[in-house]
Amino acid sequence: MKIHALTLLMTIIFLAGVFAENPHKDNEMHSFTNRLSQEKSPYLLQHAHNPVDWYPWGEEAFEAAKKQDKPIFLSIGYATCHWCHVMEHESFENEEVADLMNELFICIKVDREERPDIDNIYMTVCQMMTGSGGWPLTIFMTSDKEPFHAATYIPPDQRHGRIGMKQLLPRISQAWYKQREKVLESAGQITRVLEKQNLQGTGTDLNAARLIAEGHTELMGQYDPRKGGFGLRPKFPTPHRLVFLLRQGGESGIKAVEHTLKEMRKGGIFDQVGFGFHRYSTDTDWLLPHFEKMLYDQALLAIAYTEAYELTENPLYRQVTEEILEYVTRDMTTEGGGFYSAEDADSEGEEGLFYIWNTKELESVLGDETKFVSATWNMVEQGNFRDESTGKMNGLSIPHLSDLLSAEDAERISASRKKLFGVREKRIHPLKDTKVLADWNGLMMAAFAKAGRAFNEGQYVQAAVKANAFVESEMTREDGELWHRWREGHKLVQGNLEDYAFMIFGLIELYETTFEARYLEAALKYNEILTASFVDESGGGYFMTADDAEQLIVRPKELYDGAIPSGNSVQLLNLLKLARLTGRSELEEQATQTSKAFGGMFELSPSNFSQALIALQFAEGETIEVVVVGDRESSETQEILNYINGVYNPGKVVLLKDADSKQIEALAEFTKDQGMIDGKTTVYICRNFACERPINSLSELKERLK
Repeated sequence: MKIHALTLLMTIIFLAGVFAENPHKDNEMHSFTNRLSQEKSPYLLQHAHNPVDWYPWGEEAFEAAKKQDKPIFLSIGYATCHWCHVMEHESFENEEVADLMNELFICIKVDREERPDIDNIYMTVCQMMTGSGGWPLTIFMTSDKEPFHAATYIPPDQRHGRIGMKQLLPRISQAWYKQREKVLESAGQITRVLEKQNLQGTGTDLNAARLIAEGHTELMGQYDPRKGGFGLRPKFPTPHRLVFLLRQGGESGIKAVEHTLKEMRKGGIFDQVGFGFHRYSTDTDWLLPHFEKMLYDQALLAIAYTEAYELTENPLYRQVTEEILEYVTRDMTTEGGGFYSAEDADSEGEEGLFYIWNTKELESVLGDETKFVSATWNMVEQGNFRDESTGKMNGLSIPHLSDLLSAEDAERISASRKKLFGVREKRIHPLKDTKVLADWNGLMMAAFAKAGRAFNEGQYVQAAVKANAFVESEMTREDGELWHRWREGHKLVQGNLEDYAFMIFGLIELYETTFEARYLEAALKYNEILTASFVDESGGGYFMTADDAEQLIVRPKELYDGAIPSGNSVQLLNLLKLARLTGRSELEEQATQTSKAFGGMFELSPSNFSQALIALQFAEGETIEVVVVGDRESSETQEILNYINGVYNPGKVVLLKDADSKQIEALAEFTKDQGMIDGKTTVYICRNFACERPINSLSELKERLK
């Protein structure tokens, strides 16, 4: 995001003059140990034996910077980030570079997944100043946390027109001591621009119908009719865009979604041997992935494939969902039921090595089946992709499909896949980031609950139930508030907006799958915490952090729906659904106030807010509130619930009122006078704020819900 402001322009002009260019390891013995050795973050621990005198984010570092009169070198990344590994190996393990860093700066390491609030602020700075961003993120700032220079990856020496650490560090230090006044002035200007940008929200209602239509048009304009997806390269899955198009309907939009879902499943972005999706494709064909596997991608893609199955009943989409969930259950689930964060792209120091094959390996494992598997998965002797750095074929292949398989070929490849998987399991695995994050667990909980409901699979429902129980027992404080991160029993960072919003999302899905009132009650309690501590009273929407959280240079508020939808977008839909489920008008009003936060940003490019568009679809479309009154254990009630769950209608919410229970009445008072008729399970349907006469026969229900 570029901010065209005079103050920022002055800043960049000055900094250009000062800083511009002239035309995983696993050591058994450590020569160095720094403060990060006491941390729990896998990312910070990766740097615990660098010769750099790293500090974790905290007052000790800022006090040291003030006392020693040094600027701060802030490095932000995450454990499964490939270029973070490269910069560590090239620079942070390099004693010459480390000596410069230690002499001239106070050096701070931050795990962006542990501290998304810090990352959000300084990534925005980087995007403002350079026009782009990414990780590793490198920020030079004052002891008051005000940034004055930003970059991403920096090589150790000048390379291909990119300044190196050995040249940049002395230059910045010289500016700090000899041009301090200008540096501080620039830092102040950047901070003021950041503050101004953070004051988002117009206070006016959105024109939902127009924004939905424009968002649809924009996405279809970006759609790649050859290989699916949006844009050229790199291609990210962005499943919330797919869900928006599915829900919008129309032949062209649904066709684009189905095409994309099929091409992704065929491509190298999907792990054909062990299942699950890699983070993104570096090319337009979904062939060569960036090999990280992120929990949030698995959750969001499982939701998209499940919804595609619900709409089309194409068994392929159910199959892919089940494959994703098999991977998550097998490789990404803690003993207690929580979900790990990610798996690295690198193993043995090389990206993708764990996932690729040569023909000799195939022959040794598969024998006579080698020819069939090689042809099916496009694996050839010279390799099937070019090395990204050299552009040459290297004899290695990524399994991928040219066409979807027949049932016979799918069964045949399955036996070989299992053999290859067994061999692959003996390889050195990529690092697994074993942090458990409340927000990403909420997304995965929603995915399991939704799949359990759509496929009537109890194992998926139980996975969602266990995940929620893990968060309740391991990541909840005595006052009911959430911790953001858990690892090996250690909790850190009070819950952010996304932790609550994504958990509410998961709880709503879990309620509509199990009809256990306690999940709806928990969702409402989390919503109360957000209302009390996160609301932006002036601009609308929610801040990322609570009122009593650590004060940073600005209080971040994220609206943009990137690889992960924003907490504000998810919470907007949560509020609308909770309002329909409970009949509470104040929740509808909260949703209205939240929508005003998006203001002019939404108008500029609706497709960048696809999760918010999904919420607007719910608000604008036909909504159906269904209350089923009856004994949950009776076959009659179960048959009715199963039928209702099988009807694809994204504007539908469903409540179950047990014949002998008053709990749901306390949560949804409007159900108080709704009872069984003639001793039979009875269904009450309301559409767009108008209620129909009750039904107590399945045949009539089917007719009404057509």
